Amino acid sequence: MPEPRRSEGPEAKDPVVAIPLYQLKAEFFKTLGHPARIRVLELLSEKERSVGEMLPEVGIEPAHLSQQLAVLRRAGLVTSRKQGSSVYYALTSPQVAELLAVARAILSGVLSGQAELLADLQSPPRARRSGNS
Repeated sequence: MPEPRRSEGPEAKDPVVAIPLYQLKAEFFKTLGHPARIRVLELLSEKERSVGEMLPEVGIEPAHLSQQLAVLRRAGLVTSRKQGSSVYYALTSPQVAELLAVARAILSGVLSGQAELLADLQSPPRARRSGNS
C-alpha cells in the first residue's frame, strides 16, 4: 500500500502554517516559565542593562544567567549589544513590559481573592459571611 502523499495542502508550501497558533503561544509562555527569565525581563523593563548589572539583582551564577539570556534572545524577547568588554541587553518591544504588567495585575487579583477566602476560612463559623460554609 503506498504511503499518503505529504506534499499536499498549505503545509507543503509553508511549514509555519502547520503549527497551530495555540501551540506557538504555549511555546512563547514556556519561555516565560522560569523565575530568572521573568526577573531579567522585569529589570529590562526599566532600562537597558549589562550582564554585570543584572547578576546581583537576579541572584544566579553568571553561566546560568548567560543561559537564560540566550533563551530570551532566541525567543526574540531581548536584544544584545557589546560595548567594550560588557554586553548590554534590552527588550525588543515595550509590549514585553506591558505583558509583565498585565500578569502582575492578574496575579494581584487572584491573590487578593485567595486572601479573602483564607480570611473566611480562618474566621469563626458565626463570623463568616452568609452564603459561605
